[in-house]
Amino acid sequence: MRGPRVGGDTTRRLILLRHAKSDWPDVPDRDRPLAKRGRRDAPVIGRWLRDHGYLPDTVICSAARRTRQTWDLIAPELGGTPQVTFEPRAYAASAQTLLYLVRALPAACQAALLIGHNPGVADLATALTEPPDADVAPLRFPTAAVAVLAFPGNWPDLAPSAPAAARLIDHITPADLR
Repeated sequence: MRGPRVGGDTTRRLILLRHAKSDWPDVPDRDRPLAKRGRRDAPVIGRWLRDHGYLPDTVICSAARRTRQTWDLIAPELGGTPQVTFEPRAYAASAQTLLYLVRALPAACQAALLIGHNPGVADLATALTEPPDADVAPLRFPTAAVAVLAFPGNWPDLAPSAPAAARLIDHITPADLR
C-alpha cells in the first residue's frame, strides 16, 4: 500500500515482525523450524496485515529457517509480489544493525516488512517510536507480533529521535486475534 503524501515528503511504513513460534529440535539455532503454533499463527498475521492494508512492496527477512518459514506462510495471505531479500545480517541482529538495513532500502519503496528476531526487532520498534528519555515500557514482542510504524521522509533519514522518529500506528500479537 502506498503511503499518503505529507507536504513534499512521502509517508513511509515500516512493518516490524518477529518470526512465528519456533520449535527447539537438536539443530543449530539458525536451522530451527517453526513449531505447530507458529505454522498456525503466521497465516493469521498475514491475513491481519492484508485486511488492514499493510502491504509491503519490499521485504527484508532474516536468513534463518524460522523467519523464512514465517514469510512463506504470510506471503500467500498478502497477495502481490514484493521484492524479498533473505538477509544473513538480520539473523540475531541488534536494533542498530536492523536500522542500518532499513536505511538502505530503495527510495522507490513506500512500505517495507522486516522479519527478524528479538531482542533486535522489539528494541528497534521501541527506539523508533519512543523519545529516548521516556519512562515507558517497551512494546511487547512475543512471537509473530507486529508493529506498524509510519514516518515522513526517506529511509536514510529514519532515526530514533525527532524529527525523523516514527509513529506507531498499529501493534498486534497472535493472542490479540484469538
